[in-house]
Amino acid sequence: MIPSILIIEDDITFSTMLKTWLEKKGFKTTATSTCAKAKKLLISQNFDLILSDLRLPDQDGIHLLTWLRKQLYETPYIIMTNYADIQTAVQAIKQGANDYIAKPIQPDELLKKINEIIAKETAPTHTEHLDNTAADSHQYIEGKSEAAQQLYNYVRLVAPTQMSVLINGSSGTGKEYVAHKIHELSKRGKKPFIAIDCGAIPKELAASEFFGHIKGSFTGALNDKIGAFEEANNGTLFLDEIGNLSYDVQIQLLRALQERRIRRIGSTKEISVDVRLICATNENLTEAIAKGKFREDLYHRINEFTLRIPDLKERPEDILLYANFFLQQANRELERNLIGFDAAASEALQNYTWPGNLRELKNIVKRATLLSQGDFIGIIELGNEITQSTTISSFSLYNEDNEKQRIMQALRQTGNNKTKAAALLGIDRKTLYNKMKLYKME
Repeated sequence: MIPSILIIEDDITFSTMLKTWLEKKGFKTTATSTCAKAKKLLISQNFDLILSDLRLPDQDGIHLLTWLRKQLYETPYIIMTNYADIQTAVQAIKQGANDYIAKPIQPDELLKKINEIIAKETAPTHTEHLDNTAADSHQYIEGKSEAAQQLYNYVRLVAPTQMSVLINGSSGTGKEYVAHKIHELSKRGKKPFIAIDCGAIPKELAASEFFGHIKGSFTGALNDKIGAFEEANNGTLFLDEIGNLSYDVQIQLLRALQERRIRRIGSTKEISVDVRLICATNENLTEAIAKGKFREDLYHRINEFTLRIPDLKERPEDILLYANFFLQQANRELERNLIGFDAAASEALQNYTWPGNLRELKNIVKRATLLSQGDFIGIIELGNEITQSTTISSFSLYNEDNEKQRIMQALRQTGNNKTKAAALLGIDRKTLYNKMKLYKME
C-alpha cells in the first residue's frame, strides 16, 4: 500500500516542490495551506503522516497538533520550522509531535525521517524498542552554518565515487558520522561499514585486526578470525586515527590496498577484497611524513580526497541546533520530557569554546537532562566549567549599575538561592554578599 502524506504549507511554491518530490519518491500526497482546511481533510480522509509548517496563516502547527491528539488521532506528525523557531518545535515534540526538521530542508534528512516514522508505525509492537535503538545509533544532523553546508556539499560530491577519503578534524567533531554519511550515500550503502580505531589496537595485534588469522598461528589465536578487510568486502572500511599505526603495519596496509588481496596470518591462501577506504586523523600527517613516522606513499593512497571538519567553535550558529538534538536523544535514553534550554543556558552554550566539540556538548547535555528538575535546562545544570568560562572573566568588567542588575537577575532566576546565584555569576558566596551589601540589596 502506498503511504499517504498530508502537507500543510502556505508557501505555495515550496509546497508544490515538496509535493512533486515526495510523489517521485513513491508517496501519495495531498497539500493544503491552512489549519482549517487541514482539519476538514483529516476528518474525511486517513493519512499515514502529516508534514506541517510551524507557522500557518490562521493558526500554528502546534494548535493543529493539539486538536489532532484531542480527537484521538494518532497520525504521525513532523513539524517544519525555521532555525529561529527550533525551541518551539522541541516543545511540539513534548506535546505529541514525532519529529521536527529545520528549514532550509535537506531532502535526504527529510526522507530518512519519513521512512523511519512510517517503518516504526507499520512494525510489530515487540520490535519497536529495537528499531528505535538502531535508529538512534546512526542519527545525526548536518548543521546549518556555512561551514557545515560546505562540508556536506563536499560529502555529497565525493560519496558516489570510489575515491579514498581522508577526514581531518579535532577530537569529538564527528569524523565517524561523516564517514557513515559518505558510505550511506555511496553505491556501497547497503553493504558493510566496518570501523576500526587504530589508536586502540595493540601493535602486535594490528595485522590480525586488519587481515585475520587462523587458529594456532600465534600465541592466543584460539580460533580462526576474520579481519576487517574481509568483513568490509564490497563495502566501506573506516580507519580512525590512522596516524597511530606502526610503520610495519603501514607497509602491510599499503600492500593490501594496492593488490586488493589479503592473507590471514598463518595462512598461505590469498583472498581478493574490494573495499572503499575512508580514513580519519586529528594529526598533521604531512609533519609525520617529514619526521619519518608515516609513509608518504600510503598518505597519497588514502588521500585522494580530503575533508576537513570544522571545530564547533568555528560554527557557533550550529551549537543550539546540536544541543536540542542531543536533548532529544537524552530524553529518550533517560526517559525524561524536557522541552529545551532557558535563555541563560542558551547564551552560555553559545559563548563556551567547546574544546571537546560535539562529544563534549553531547555529554554535558545528557548530564544536564538528568539533573534538571523543571521543563527547561538552566545554566546551573550545565556545570561550573561552562558557567565560569562564560561569566567569571566578564563579571568584574561591568560598572556598578550592570553588576547590580546582573545580581538581581541571578537571584530571580535561582529563586533567591544565594549559593546558586553566586555559581551562576561565577563568583563565591562571600563576594556575592559583599556586593549585595555594597548595593544595599539585603
